[in-house]
Amino acid sequence: MNRKAWITQVFGTAPQTEPFDLLIVGGGATGVGTAVDAASRGYRVLLVEQNDFGKGTSSRSTKLVHGGVRYLQQGNVTLVMEALRERGILLRNAPHLVRDQAFVVPNYAWWEAPFYGIGMKVYDMLATRYGFGRSRHLSSAEVKERIPTVEEEGLRGGVLYYDGQFDDARLLINLAQTAARQGAKLLNYCPCTGLTFDDAGFVNGARIRDAESGAEVEVRARVVVNATGAWVDGVRKMAEPDAPPMIAASQGIHIVLDRSFLPGDSAIMVPRTSDGRVMFAIPWHDHVVVGTTDTPIQTLDLEPRAREEEIDFLIETAAQYLHRDPTRADIRSVFVGIRPLVRAAEEADTASLSRDHTIHIGPTGLLTICGGKWTTYRKMAEDCVDHAAQLGQLDERPCITKSLAIHGYHRNAARFQELAGYGADAPALQVLMKEEPALAERLSDVLPVVGAQVVWGVRKEMARTVDDVLSRRTRALQLDARAARAMAAPVAAIMARELEKDEAWEAAQVAEFLEIAAGYLPAGVT
Repeated sequence: MNRKAWITQVFGTAPQTEPFDLLIVGGGATGVGTAVDAASRGYRVLLVEQNDFGKGTSSRSTKLVHGGVRYLQQGNVTLVMEALRERGILLRNAPHLVRDQAFVVPNYAWWEAPFYGIGMKVYDMLATRYGFGRSRHLSSAEVKERIPTVEEEGLRGGVLYYDGQFDDARLLINLAQTAARQGAKLLNYCPCTGLTFDDAGFVNGARIRDAESGAEVEVRARVVVNATGAWVDGVRKMAEPDAPPMIAASQGIHIVLDRSFLPGDSAIMVPRTSDGRVMFAIPWHDHVVVGTTDTPIQTLDLEPRAREEEIDFLIETAAQYLHRDPTRADIRSVFVGIRPLVRAAEEADTASLSRDHTIHIGPTGLLTICGGKWTTYRKMAEDCVDHAAQLGQLDERPCITKSLAIHGYHRNAARFQELAGYGADAPALQVLMKEEPALAERLSDVLPVVGAQVVWGVRKEMARTVDDVLSRRTRALQLDARAARAMAAPVAAIMARELEKDEAWEAAQVAEFLEIAAGYLPAGVT
């Protein structure tokens, strides 16, 4: 991906001679997925993102590619079947980032084994040929073998089932690279500042600004797609100032613990916590992710903060299922994601709102897509482009993403060990380290991040800030906030060399990142 070249093309002095087929606003899973679909059909595509790709919701998930056991409990069989099918497609198209994960539901009451066992059999049945493995009952001894740290008091056994796990931010970057390979142009740090209209009052483009240079330009497009997630209502109001809100946002937090809390290969799933949600404890990048909560919010922030009661809830719930009770001092990081839930016709708590996606075409022709979940991003994009093609009177072209390999595709990426998440790109990073041995040195005693990943992030993945590298190109900040803080200065130095920035830029970047990182630890923990 070449931001400099694309900025020159989009913001150049030569007037735009032909409109883009799709101008997509929003660089999360939905927007980038739509760019992949549209570009692979041969449409001319420009995507703009106000910050970095995945800065909002799409890098802050529970790291699961799943059908959604809770949605089965709600009776939303259609959504579960669609998600299970998409789960299988994603594993096939991005095997370097998606893998199957065993989950154990520990049983402490007599009724849990038959109740959850039957539910998981239905889950297996709905997966059809896309299943990751068959569920079965476990004895208490088998549960302890799979979860050595499980709370043993009162343990009666458990249920084993399989779902998928992935690295959300890495997948998003690979999707952006896939879209670029198909001919799309994607620009991070280019907010949409307003929409433009033709003489009949229909949206025909947008004003965008390069946040780095301050340059602004009007871009014409046959269809403007609003894929800004939790922020869709703000863009809708650019077209319709009186538009009623579509989104009822909630936030979910996750705490990250040391791997010693869950040393086996299996994850824990708690089907119903005291607040009615599902809780997971999942091994991820040699750490343990515990989540999540569901708290309605009124204000949107690119760096949402966990509430103290949310942290307490996860600690207390995890302690019920782990022999060793976690404390605040054990928390390596806390990260928060905002869910862009589509409002119900009547008031409802956010935990009960559907995760189905919604496509809305307003009276001025702005196409908005919202809702949904990471697992179904591809199907959401297919539906969105189908609607966009009809709205913009584009040539009808079939969707090909069911079998489109995602950038980095590699069937045996695990052999690259700590660079496995880069898939087919891993050998190129290894060459970088051979050419410049200093780039092979780890930047942390705690996390396996090397200088070559920073260079690669800048050269090939459009990383522009220290936060881009430590939060999303690597997952350092979400894994260990203290370790990430310690890496800020060396990462800034490497980036400054690559981007030809001065010492003042380095210092500003370090200060900005340290301020962000402060929000990834509980209050009172340093």
